[in-house]
Amino acid sequence: MVLTPSREQARYGMLTRWDMLRYGLHVGLLVPLLLLGLGAFELAGQSLGPDPVETLLRELGWWAVTLLVAGLAVTPVRHWLKQAPLLRLRRPLGLWGFTYAVLHFTVYLVLDRQLAWAEILKDLIKRPYIMVGFAAVVLLLPLAATSTAWAMRKLGRRWQKLHRLAYLAAVLGVLHFLLQVKKDLTEPLIYAAVLGALLGWRVIRHRSK
Repeated sequence: MVLTPSREQARYGMLTRWDMLRYGLHVGLLVPLLLLGLGAFELAGQSLGPDPVETLLRELGWWAVTLLVAGLAVTPVRHWLKQAPLLRLRRPLGLWGFTYAVLHFTVYLVLDRQLAWAEILKDLIKRPYIMVGFAAVVLLLPLAATSTAWAMRKLGRRWQKLHRLAYLAAVLGVLHFLLQVKKDLTEPLIYAAVLGALLGWRVIRHRSK
C-alpha cells in the first residue's frame, strides 16, 4: 500500500500543512494583542496614542468583527476551492473573534466606564449600538463554551443548531460597527455587504439542496 504524504504524516503523528496553518493562525492572531499590550505600557516603541482607551476599543472591536465575518467565510471558500481541511480554521477564527469581542467589552466596562454600573445602564438605554454589541457578546458565550469536540459529540444535532447563532452574532457585530460610526460609513458598509453576500450564499445553497 502506497501512502500519500498526508496519510503518512497522519500515521506517524506528523503535522500536516493544514495543522501548521492552523497553529500559524493562532500565533498570528495573538500578535495584535501583544502589540496592544506593549502599546499600553509604551514598550518596544509601541504606543496607543493620546487616547489609549479609545484606541483599545477601536482595535479590539475591529478584530472581533473581522474574525466573526472571516469565520463565516470559511465554509463558502472551502466549497469553492474544494478543500475540506479548510474547515479546521473555522474554530480558531471563531474563538479568537470571541476573545477580541470579550476584551473589547471588558475595556469598555473597566477602563472606559470604570465599572460605574449606573452609567453603563444609561449607555445601554441611550446608545443602541452598545446594546447591540452587548447582545452579540452574550450570543457568543454559549458558542465559545461548546466549541470543543466533546461538546460537539455530546450535543449531536443540537450543536449545529446552537452554532447557527454565529450568523446572528456576526450580524449584530457588524450592526454595532455601523451604528457607532459617525462620519465615514465606507468600512462598516463593506463589512455589511460581505456579510450579506455570505448569508445570501447560504440561503441559496440551502434552497438548492
